[in-house]
Parts: sequence; C-alpha cells; structure tokens
Amino acid sequence: MSAGPRVLIVDDHPLFRDALAAALREAYPAGAEARFAGSLAEAVAKLDAGPSDLVLLDLNLGDTHDFEGLTRLKTRQPDLPIVVVSATESPQAFQTARTLGAAGYLPKSLSLEDLSAALATTLDGGEWFPEIPGGEMEHSAPAARIASLTPAQRRVLAGLAEGLLNKQIAHEMDISVATVKAHMTAIFRKLGVLNRTQALLIYQEAISTGDHSAA
Repeated sequence: MSAGPRVLIVDDHPLFRDALAAALREAYPAGAEARFAGSLAEAVAKLDAGPSDLVLLDLNLGDTHDFEGLTRLKTRQPDLPIVVVSATESPQAFQTARTLGAAGYLPKSLSLEDLSAALATTLDGGEWFPEIPGGEMEHSAPAARIASLTPAQRRVLAGLAEGLLNKQIAHEMDISVATVKAHMTAIFRKLGVLNRTQALLIYQEAISTGDHSAA
C-alpha cells in the first residue's frame, strides 16, 4: 500500500476523474493512493471499508445534488477533509461550501497546474477556496444555521430529508427513538422552527447552490 495520502475521488464523469487523478500525481509525486466512486452511495461504502485522508467530491451525482452529498459525508465523518469539485462557480457556492465544513472548493475550469497546487495545499492540511471579488461574503444564513448543529443532529436531519421514520433513523445511528426525538427538539430550537417541514425547508435551502445548470 502507498505510504502517501489516500484520496477518494467521487465524480460520475470518468474523464474528470482521470483529470483529478493526474492532478493528484502532480501534487504528490512521491505517491498517493487514489480510489474512485461514481455515486454518493459508492463513496459511503468505500469510506466504510477503509479510511481516506481526503475526499474530492463532485456536487451533482446521480444520487445527490448541490451540497447534500457534502452534508451527508460530514455527518458521518466530521473530521474528514472534503474538497468540493464543481462546474458551479459562484461566490455563494464557495461560501456555502466553507460554511458547511468543506476544506476547499475546486472549480472544474481550473487548469491542471492550478488543480495540482490546490490539492497540494489541501493535502498539507490547508484550505483552498477561489478568491471572492470584493472580499469575503457573509455566511449564508441557512447554511450557517445547519452548520451550528452537532454531527448527530445533522445526521438526524439528513435522515428526515431522506424520508426516514424516527425508528429507522434510530436504527441507522444505533440510538433509541427517544434520543432521536431529543435531537429533533434541539434541531427545531437551533433552527428557530416549529416542525419537520420548516426544518427541511431550511435544510434544502442550505444545501442548494441556486444553480442547477452545471454539475
């Protein structure tokens, strides 16, 4: 096994997966272990099967869109560095990714040289985000509210977004239904809402890029 970093590349476009792997080789010539996933479900399975030091995550996959994938992976492994890779290039998207805990944001328009430099930065434990014209934006309110939740609370909310029942969420998290209900009460309080529907509206707004024209 490679002594270098283990990087999981999650993208459903084979050509861009190859481009990211090439950038990774440039960024870490001493050797890095690249693994690939074409969907969020496959990414979760590979992360469960073995650790990764970094995840490169496309925003829009066949089974997820916008920031839903980032949110779900961060709820499962809060300390895992995840870098968003997307053709969506807006200051709002950059800031939302940062607020939701991403370690970076790589526009797909970057050259191979710039991709390599960005990967070298993130592999060294740093962050890499595009510059925002006019300075840094204020945190997106919905994203900031979701970011204020604990990992367990985010996982409960993600379960609600998947349409799971309380008992199903309890089974997946290996906790009691009463604990799920306690988390939900805390979620409603932190988000300033009264019910599941309002909480899910904030969740959907938080994970949306507002641009569905690009992957």
